[in-house]
Amino acid sequence: MNRFLVICNAVAFLITLLFWSLIVISHRVLFPWEEIELLRRSASAVTYGFAMGDLLCSLPMTFLAALGLSRKSSLGWTAAMVANGLWIYSMTVIIIRDLFTLWSPGSILFMPFLVVAIITTPWLWNHRQQYGIQ
Repeated sequence: MNRFLVICNAVAFLITLLFWSLIVISHRVLFPWEEIELLRRSASAVTYGFAMGDLLCSLPMTFLAALGLSRKSSLGWTAAMVANGLWIYSMTVIIIRDLFTLWSPGSILFMPFLVVAIITTPWLWNHRQQYGIQ
């Protein structure tokens, strides 16, 4: 399971980085200051807010989780638990949004990481001694 978590966090890091890079580079979603209508500006701000949250929080955590879990360190365990919490939180927001609108490509792309987070959080907790956590 540890090897699976290392790979999963590394893949999550790469996919998240690629996803947001493509969103920004393609300019498919206008920046909030480019939108005139209030609801579109709000939706754009939420999109870029998630991008900033992922760049500042999720990416470092998935990177540290992959690196630390590969070394079976307590830092890796902690980063993996934080990353799992971020997946559960952010995907809950996205799923609720999509239930009232349309399923977005990001929702479908990132759904497997939600499933992994839900399954592996209890596993990590039950095996914390392997990572030097008492």
